[in-house]
Order: sequence, then structure tokens, then C-alpha cells
Amino acid sequence: MHELSLATEIYRTCRATIDARGPGRLDSARVAIGELAAVEPELLVYAWEAVVSGGRDAAARLEVEWHPARQTCATCGEVKERAPGNWLRICPACGGPVQVAGGDELDVIDLSYTPDEEETAK
Repeated sequence: MHELSLATEIYRTCRATIDARGPGRLDSARVAIGELAAVEPELLVYAWEAVVSGGRDAAARLEVEWHPARQTCATCGEVKERAPGNWLRICPACGGPVQVAGGDELDVIDLSYTPDEEETAK
């Protein structure tokens, strides 16, 4: 389950961003996951919960923004009747080659955190 290592890296990235601004608690992180990134969103959220449990960010949520890929045929246009997970590079309508665009995202989009009150009072 590589989702556990991805969740760990996402958490490290979020913590480093917060720590660079001063102490605080992570509230949520939002990530973009593409259809072709070989990541199962539900497993990633489950792994995230395991990574943050028991620590100071235990209540932090991971929000997944799903980015589908698109197939486009030079002759027919966008191929919409593709079965989920089927990435043949041949148009089912005319048999011509198709181009696949997008769907490879794997990015931390943003995060929200609450600064520690002791530090903000100074």
C-alpha cells in the first residue's frame, strides 16, 4: 500500500510549511489526485488518518480533489464512452489514435492550520 508513504510525505510537507511560519496545529490539507496517478483516494484518506492519529494533528482532515483524465480523438473529438480504468489509445468509434491529457496530478493544493495561541499573543 504505497498510499501510506504518500500520506506520510503529504503530512511532512504540511508540517514543514506550518513549522516555517511558527508553531501551529494542522486543520486540513487538500490534495489533487489524478485518475492516472495510481492512487486510491479512499486508501489515501485511510492512510492519512493512521499517519496523524495520536499526534498533535490527530483531528486534521485530508480532502481529495479528483482530477479525471481525458481522451481526445483527432477525428471524433473527446472520447466519452470510455470504461473506467480503460486506457486503450484507440478510439472506440473510428479506430483512430487518441491522446490522453491530464489525470496525472499528485499535488498538495493548500492547507489550513491554527497558530498556537501562545505564539500569536507575543
